[in-house]
Amino acid sequence: MCVYGVSDRIHMPSVSVRLSEDEKTELESVADLLEEDRSTTIRKALREGLADLRVRHAVEQYQSGDVGIAEAARLANVSVGEWLTIARDRNLTVQLTREDIEREVETAREL
Repeated sequence: MCVYGVSDRIHMPSVSVRLSEDEKTELESVADLLEEDRSTTIRKALREGLADLRVRHAVEQYQSGDVGIAEAARLANVSVGEWLTIARDRNLTVQLTREDIEREVETAREL
């Protein structure tokens, strides 16, 4: 197992992570592919991975009917328009409530 510390010269907090040899090899392979250092690659992977996890959670909550469009967008940290694109791309059934439509009309009026 290998331990990497993620930090930057600009007073960013440091986080340590333990990687298996396979994960370490994959990290180094991707860093080489992108022609970046490991820290930069880790930060990019973390940013993209966290965004994907947010969207996945929002999709699950939306599909189960636990949240509507506006809340799913908030969970995914995207605009309602972006959420509708995500829902279309994933073939989700759009669950517009009257409140969702009224909220979107009000938001449009404010613009």
